Amino acid sequence: MKFVDVKNDVAFRKIFGNENRKEVLISFLNSVLLLNENHKIVNVDILTPYQLPDLRGGKVTIVDVKAKDQNNKTYIVEMQVAEVDGFDKRVLYYASKSYSAQIERGDQYENLNPTYFIGILDFEVTQNPSYINRHKIIDIETNENYIKDIEFNFIELPKFNKKEKELVSVIDQWVYFIKNAENIEVIPENLNDEGLKLAYEDADKHNWTQTELDAYDYVLMREQDDRGRMTLAVRRAISIRDEEIALKLIKRNLFNQEIAEVTGLSIEQIEKLRVEK
Repeated sequence: MKFVDVKNDVAFRKIFGNENRKEVLISFLNSVLLLNENHKIVNVDILTPYQLPDLRGGKVTIVDVKAKDQNNKTYIVEMQVAEVDGFDKRVLYYASKSYSAQIERGDQYENLNPTYFIGILDFEVTQNPSYINRHKIIDIETNENYIKDIEFNFIELPKFNKKEKELVSVIDQWVYFIKNAENIEVIPENLNDEGLKLAYEDADKHNWTQTELDAYDYVLMREQDDRGRMTLAVRRAISIRDEEIALKLIKRNLFNQEIAEVTGLSIEQIEKLRVEK
């Protein structure tokens, strides 16, 4: 078997946003939120159903799937592959906007239903050593959770380092799948969760159409281009900084070798700066 990278835009939406495979999203939500039998999600309406995205332009950094369950609770599942400034504020704004959008001005507040944000992050954001952490609004003295309707859950993939034989819970198995699918050759043993089994089937490239595979590959190339542009921008910024430092040292009449040791520039580059200054 050859599985796709679940973190890919097309793959993530196909697996979690498939209206014909709602068991996948239901299983994932129940495992992340640790819902017991009396509170389990049994049905969802996917508000962002899977369809091939318009891939022309833009960056692949945020991918989300939205759904409502049988009790009208809202779930936002977001995959973010790159850290951005103000991430915490954006998440708060996003969840709050989704929560408040349930009613119009003048409607009763009682009509508002809980919103759950689940962020799958390919980077670290919290000090919690656990790969999954949950954030609620609580009283800092008593830990009372009086304001209950918005909850944030973060899965930080870099913190998850379990091997297949170390997976002890369904959420372990889910995160192992999300992080490692593209490097897995066979479905792990002792996999009893039906939703997760379907997710592996959907991640198998043999079950994809050629159009879907082309879109998947296009996203991979675009991600590589974005990383390449970022690397080039950083390299240029470092080069400009080193040249600025070298010019200051030239004005102080330091020798070329001394400037080279400080900046990392070559003697030839420093000589060129002396001529151009």
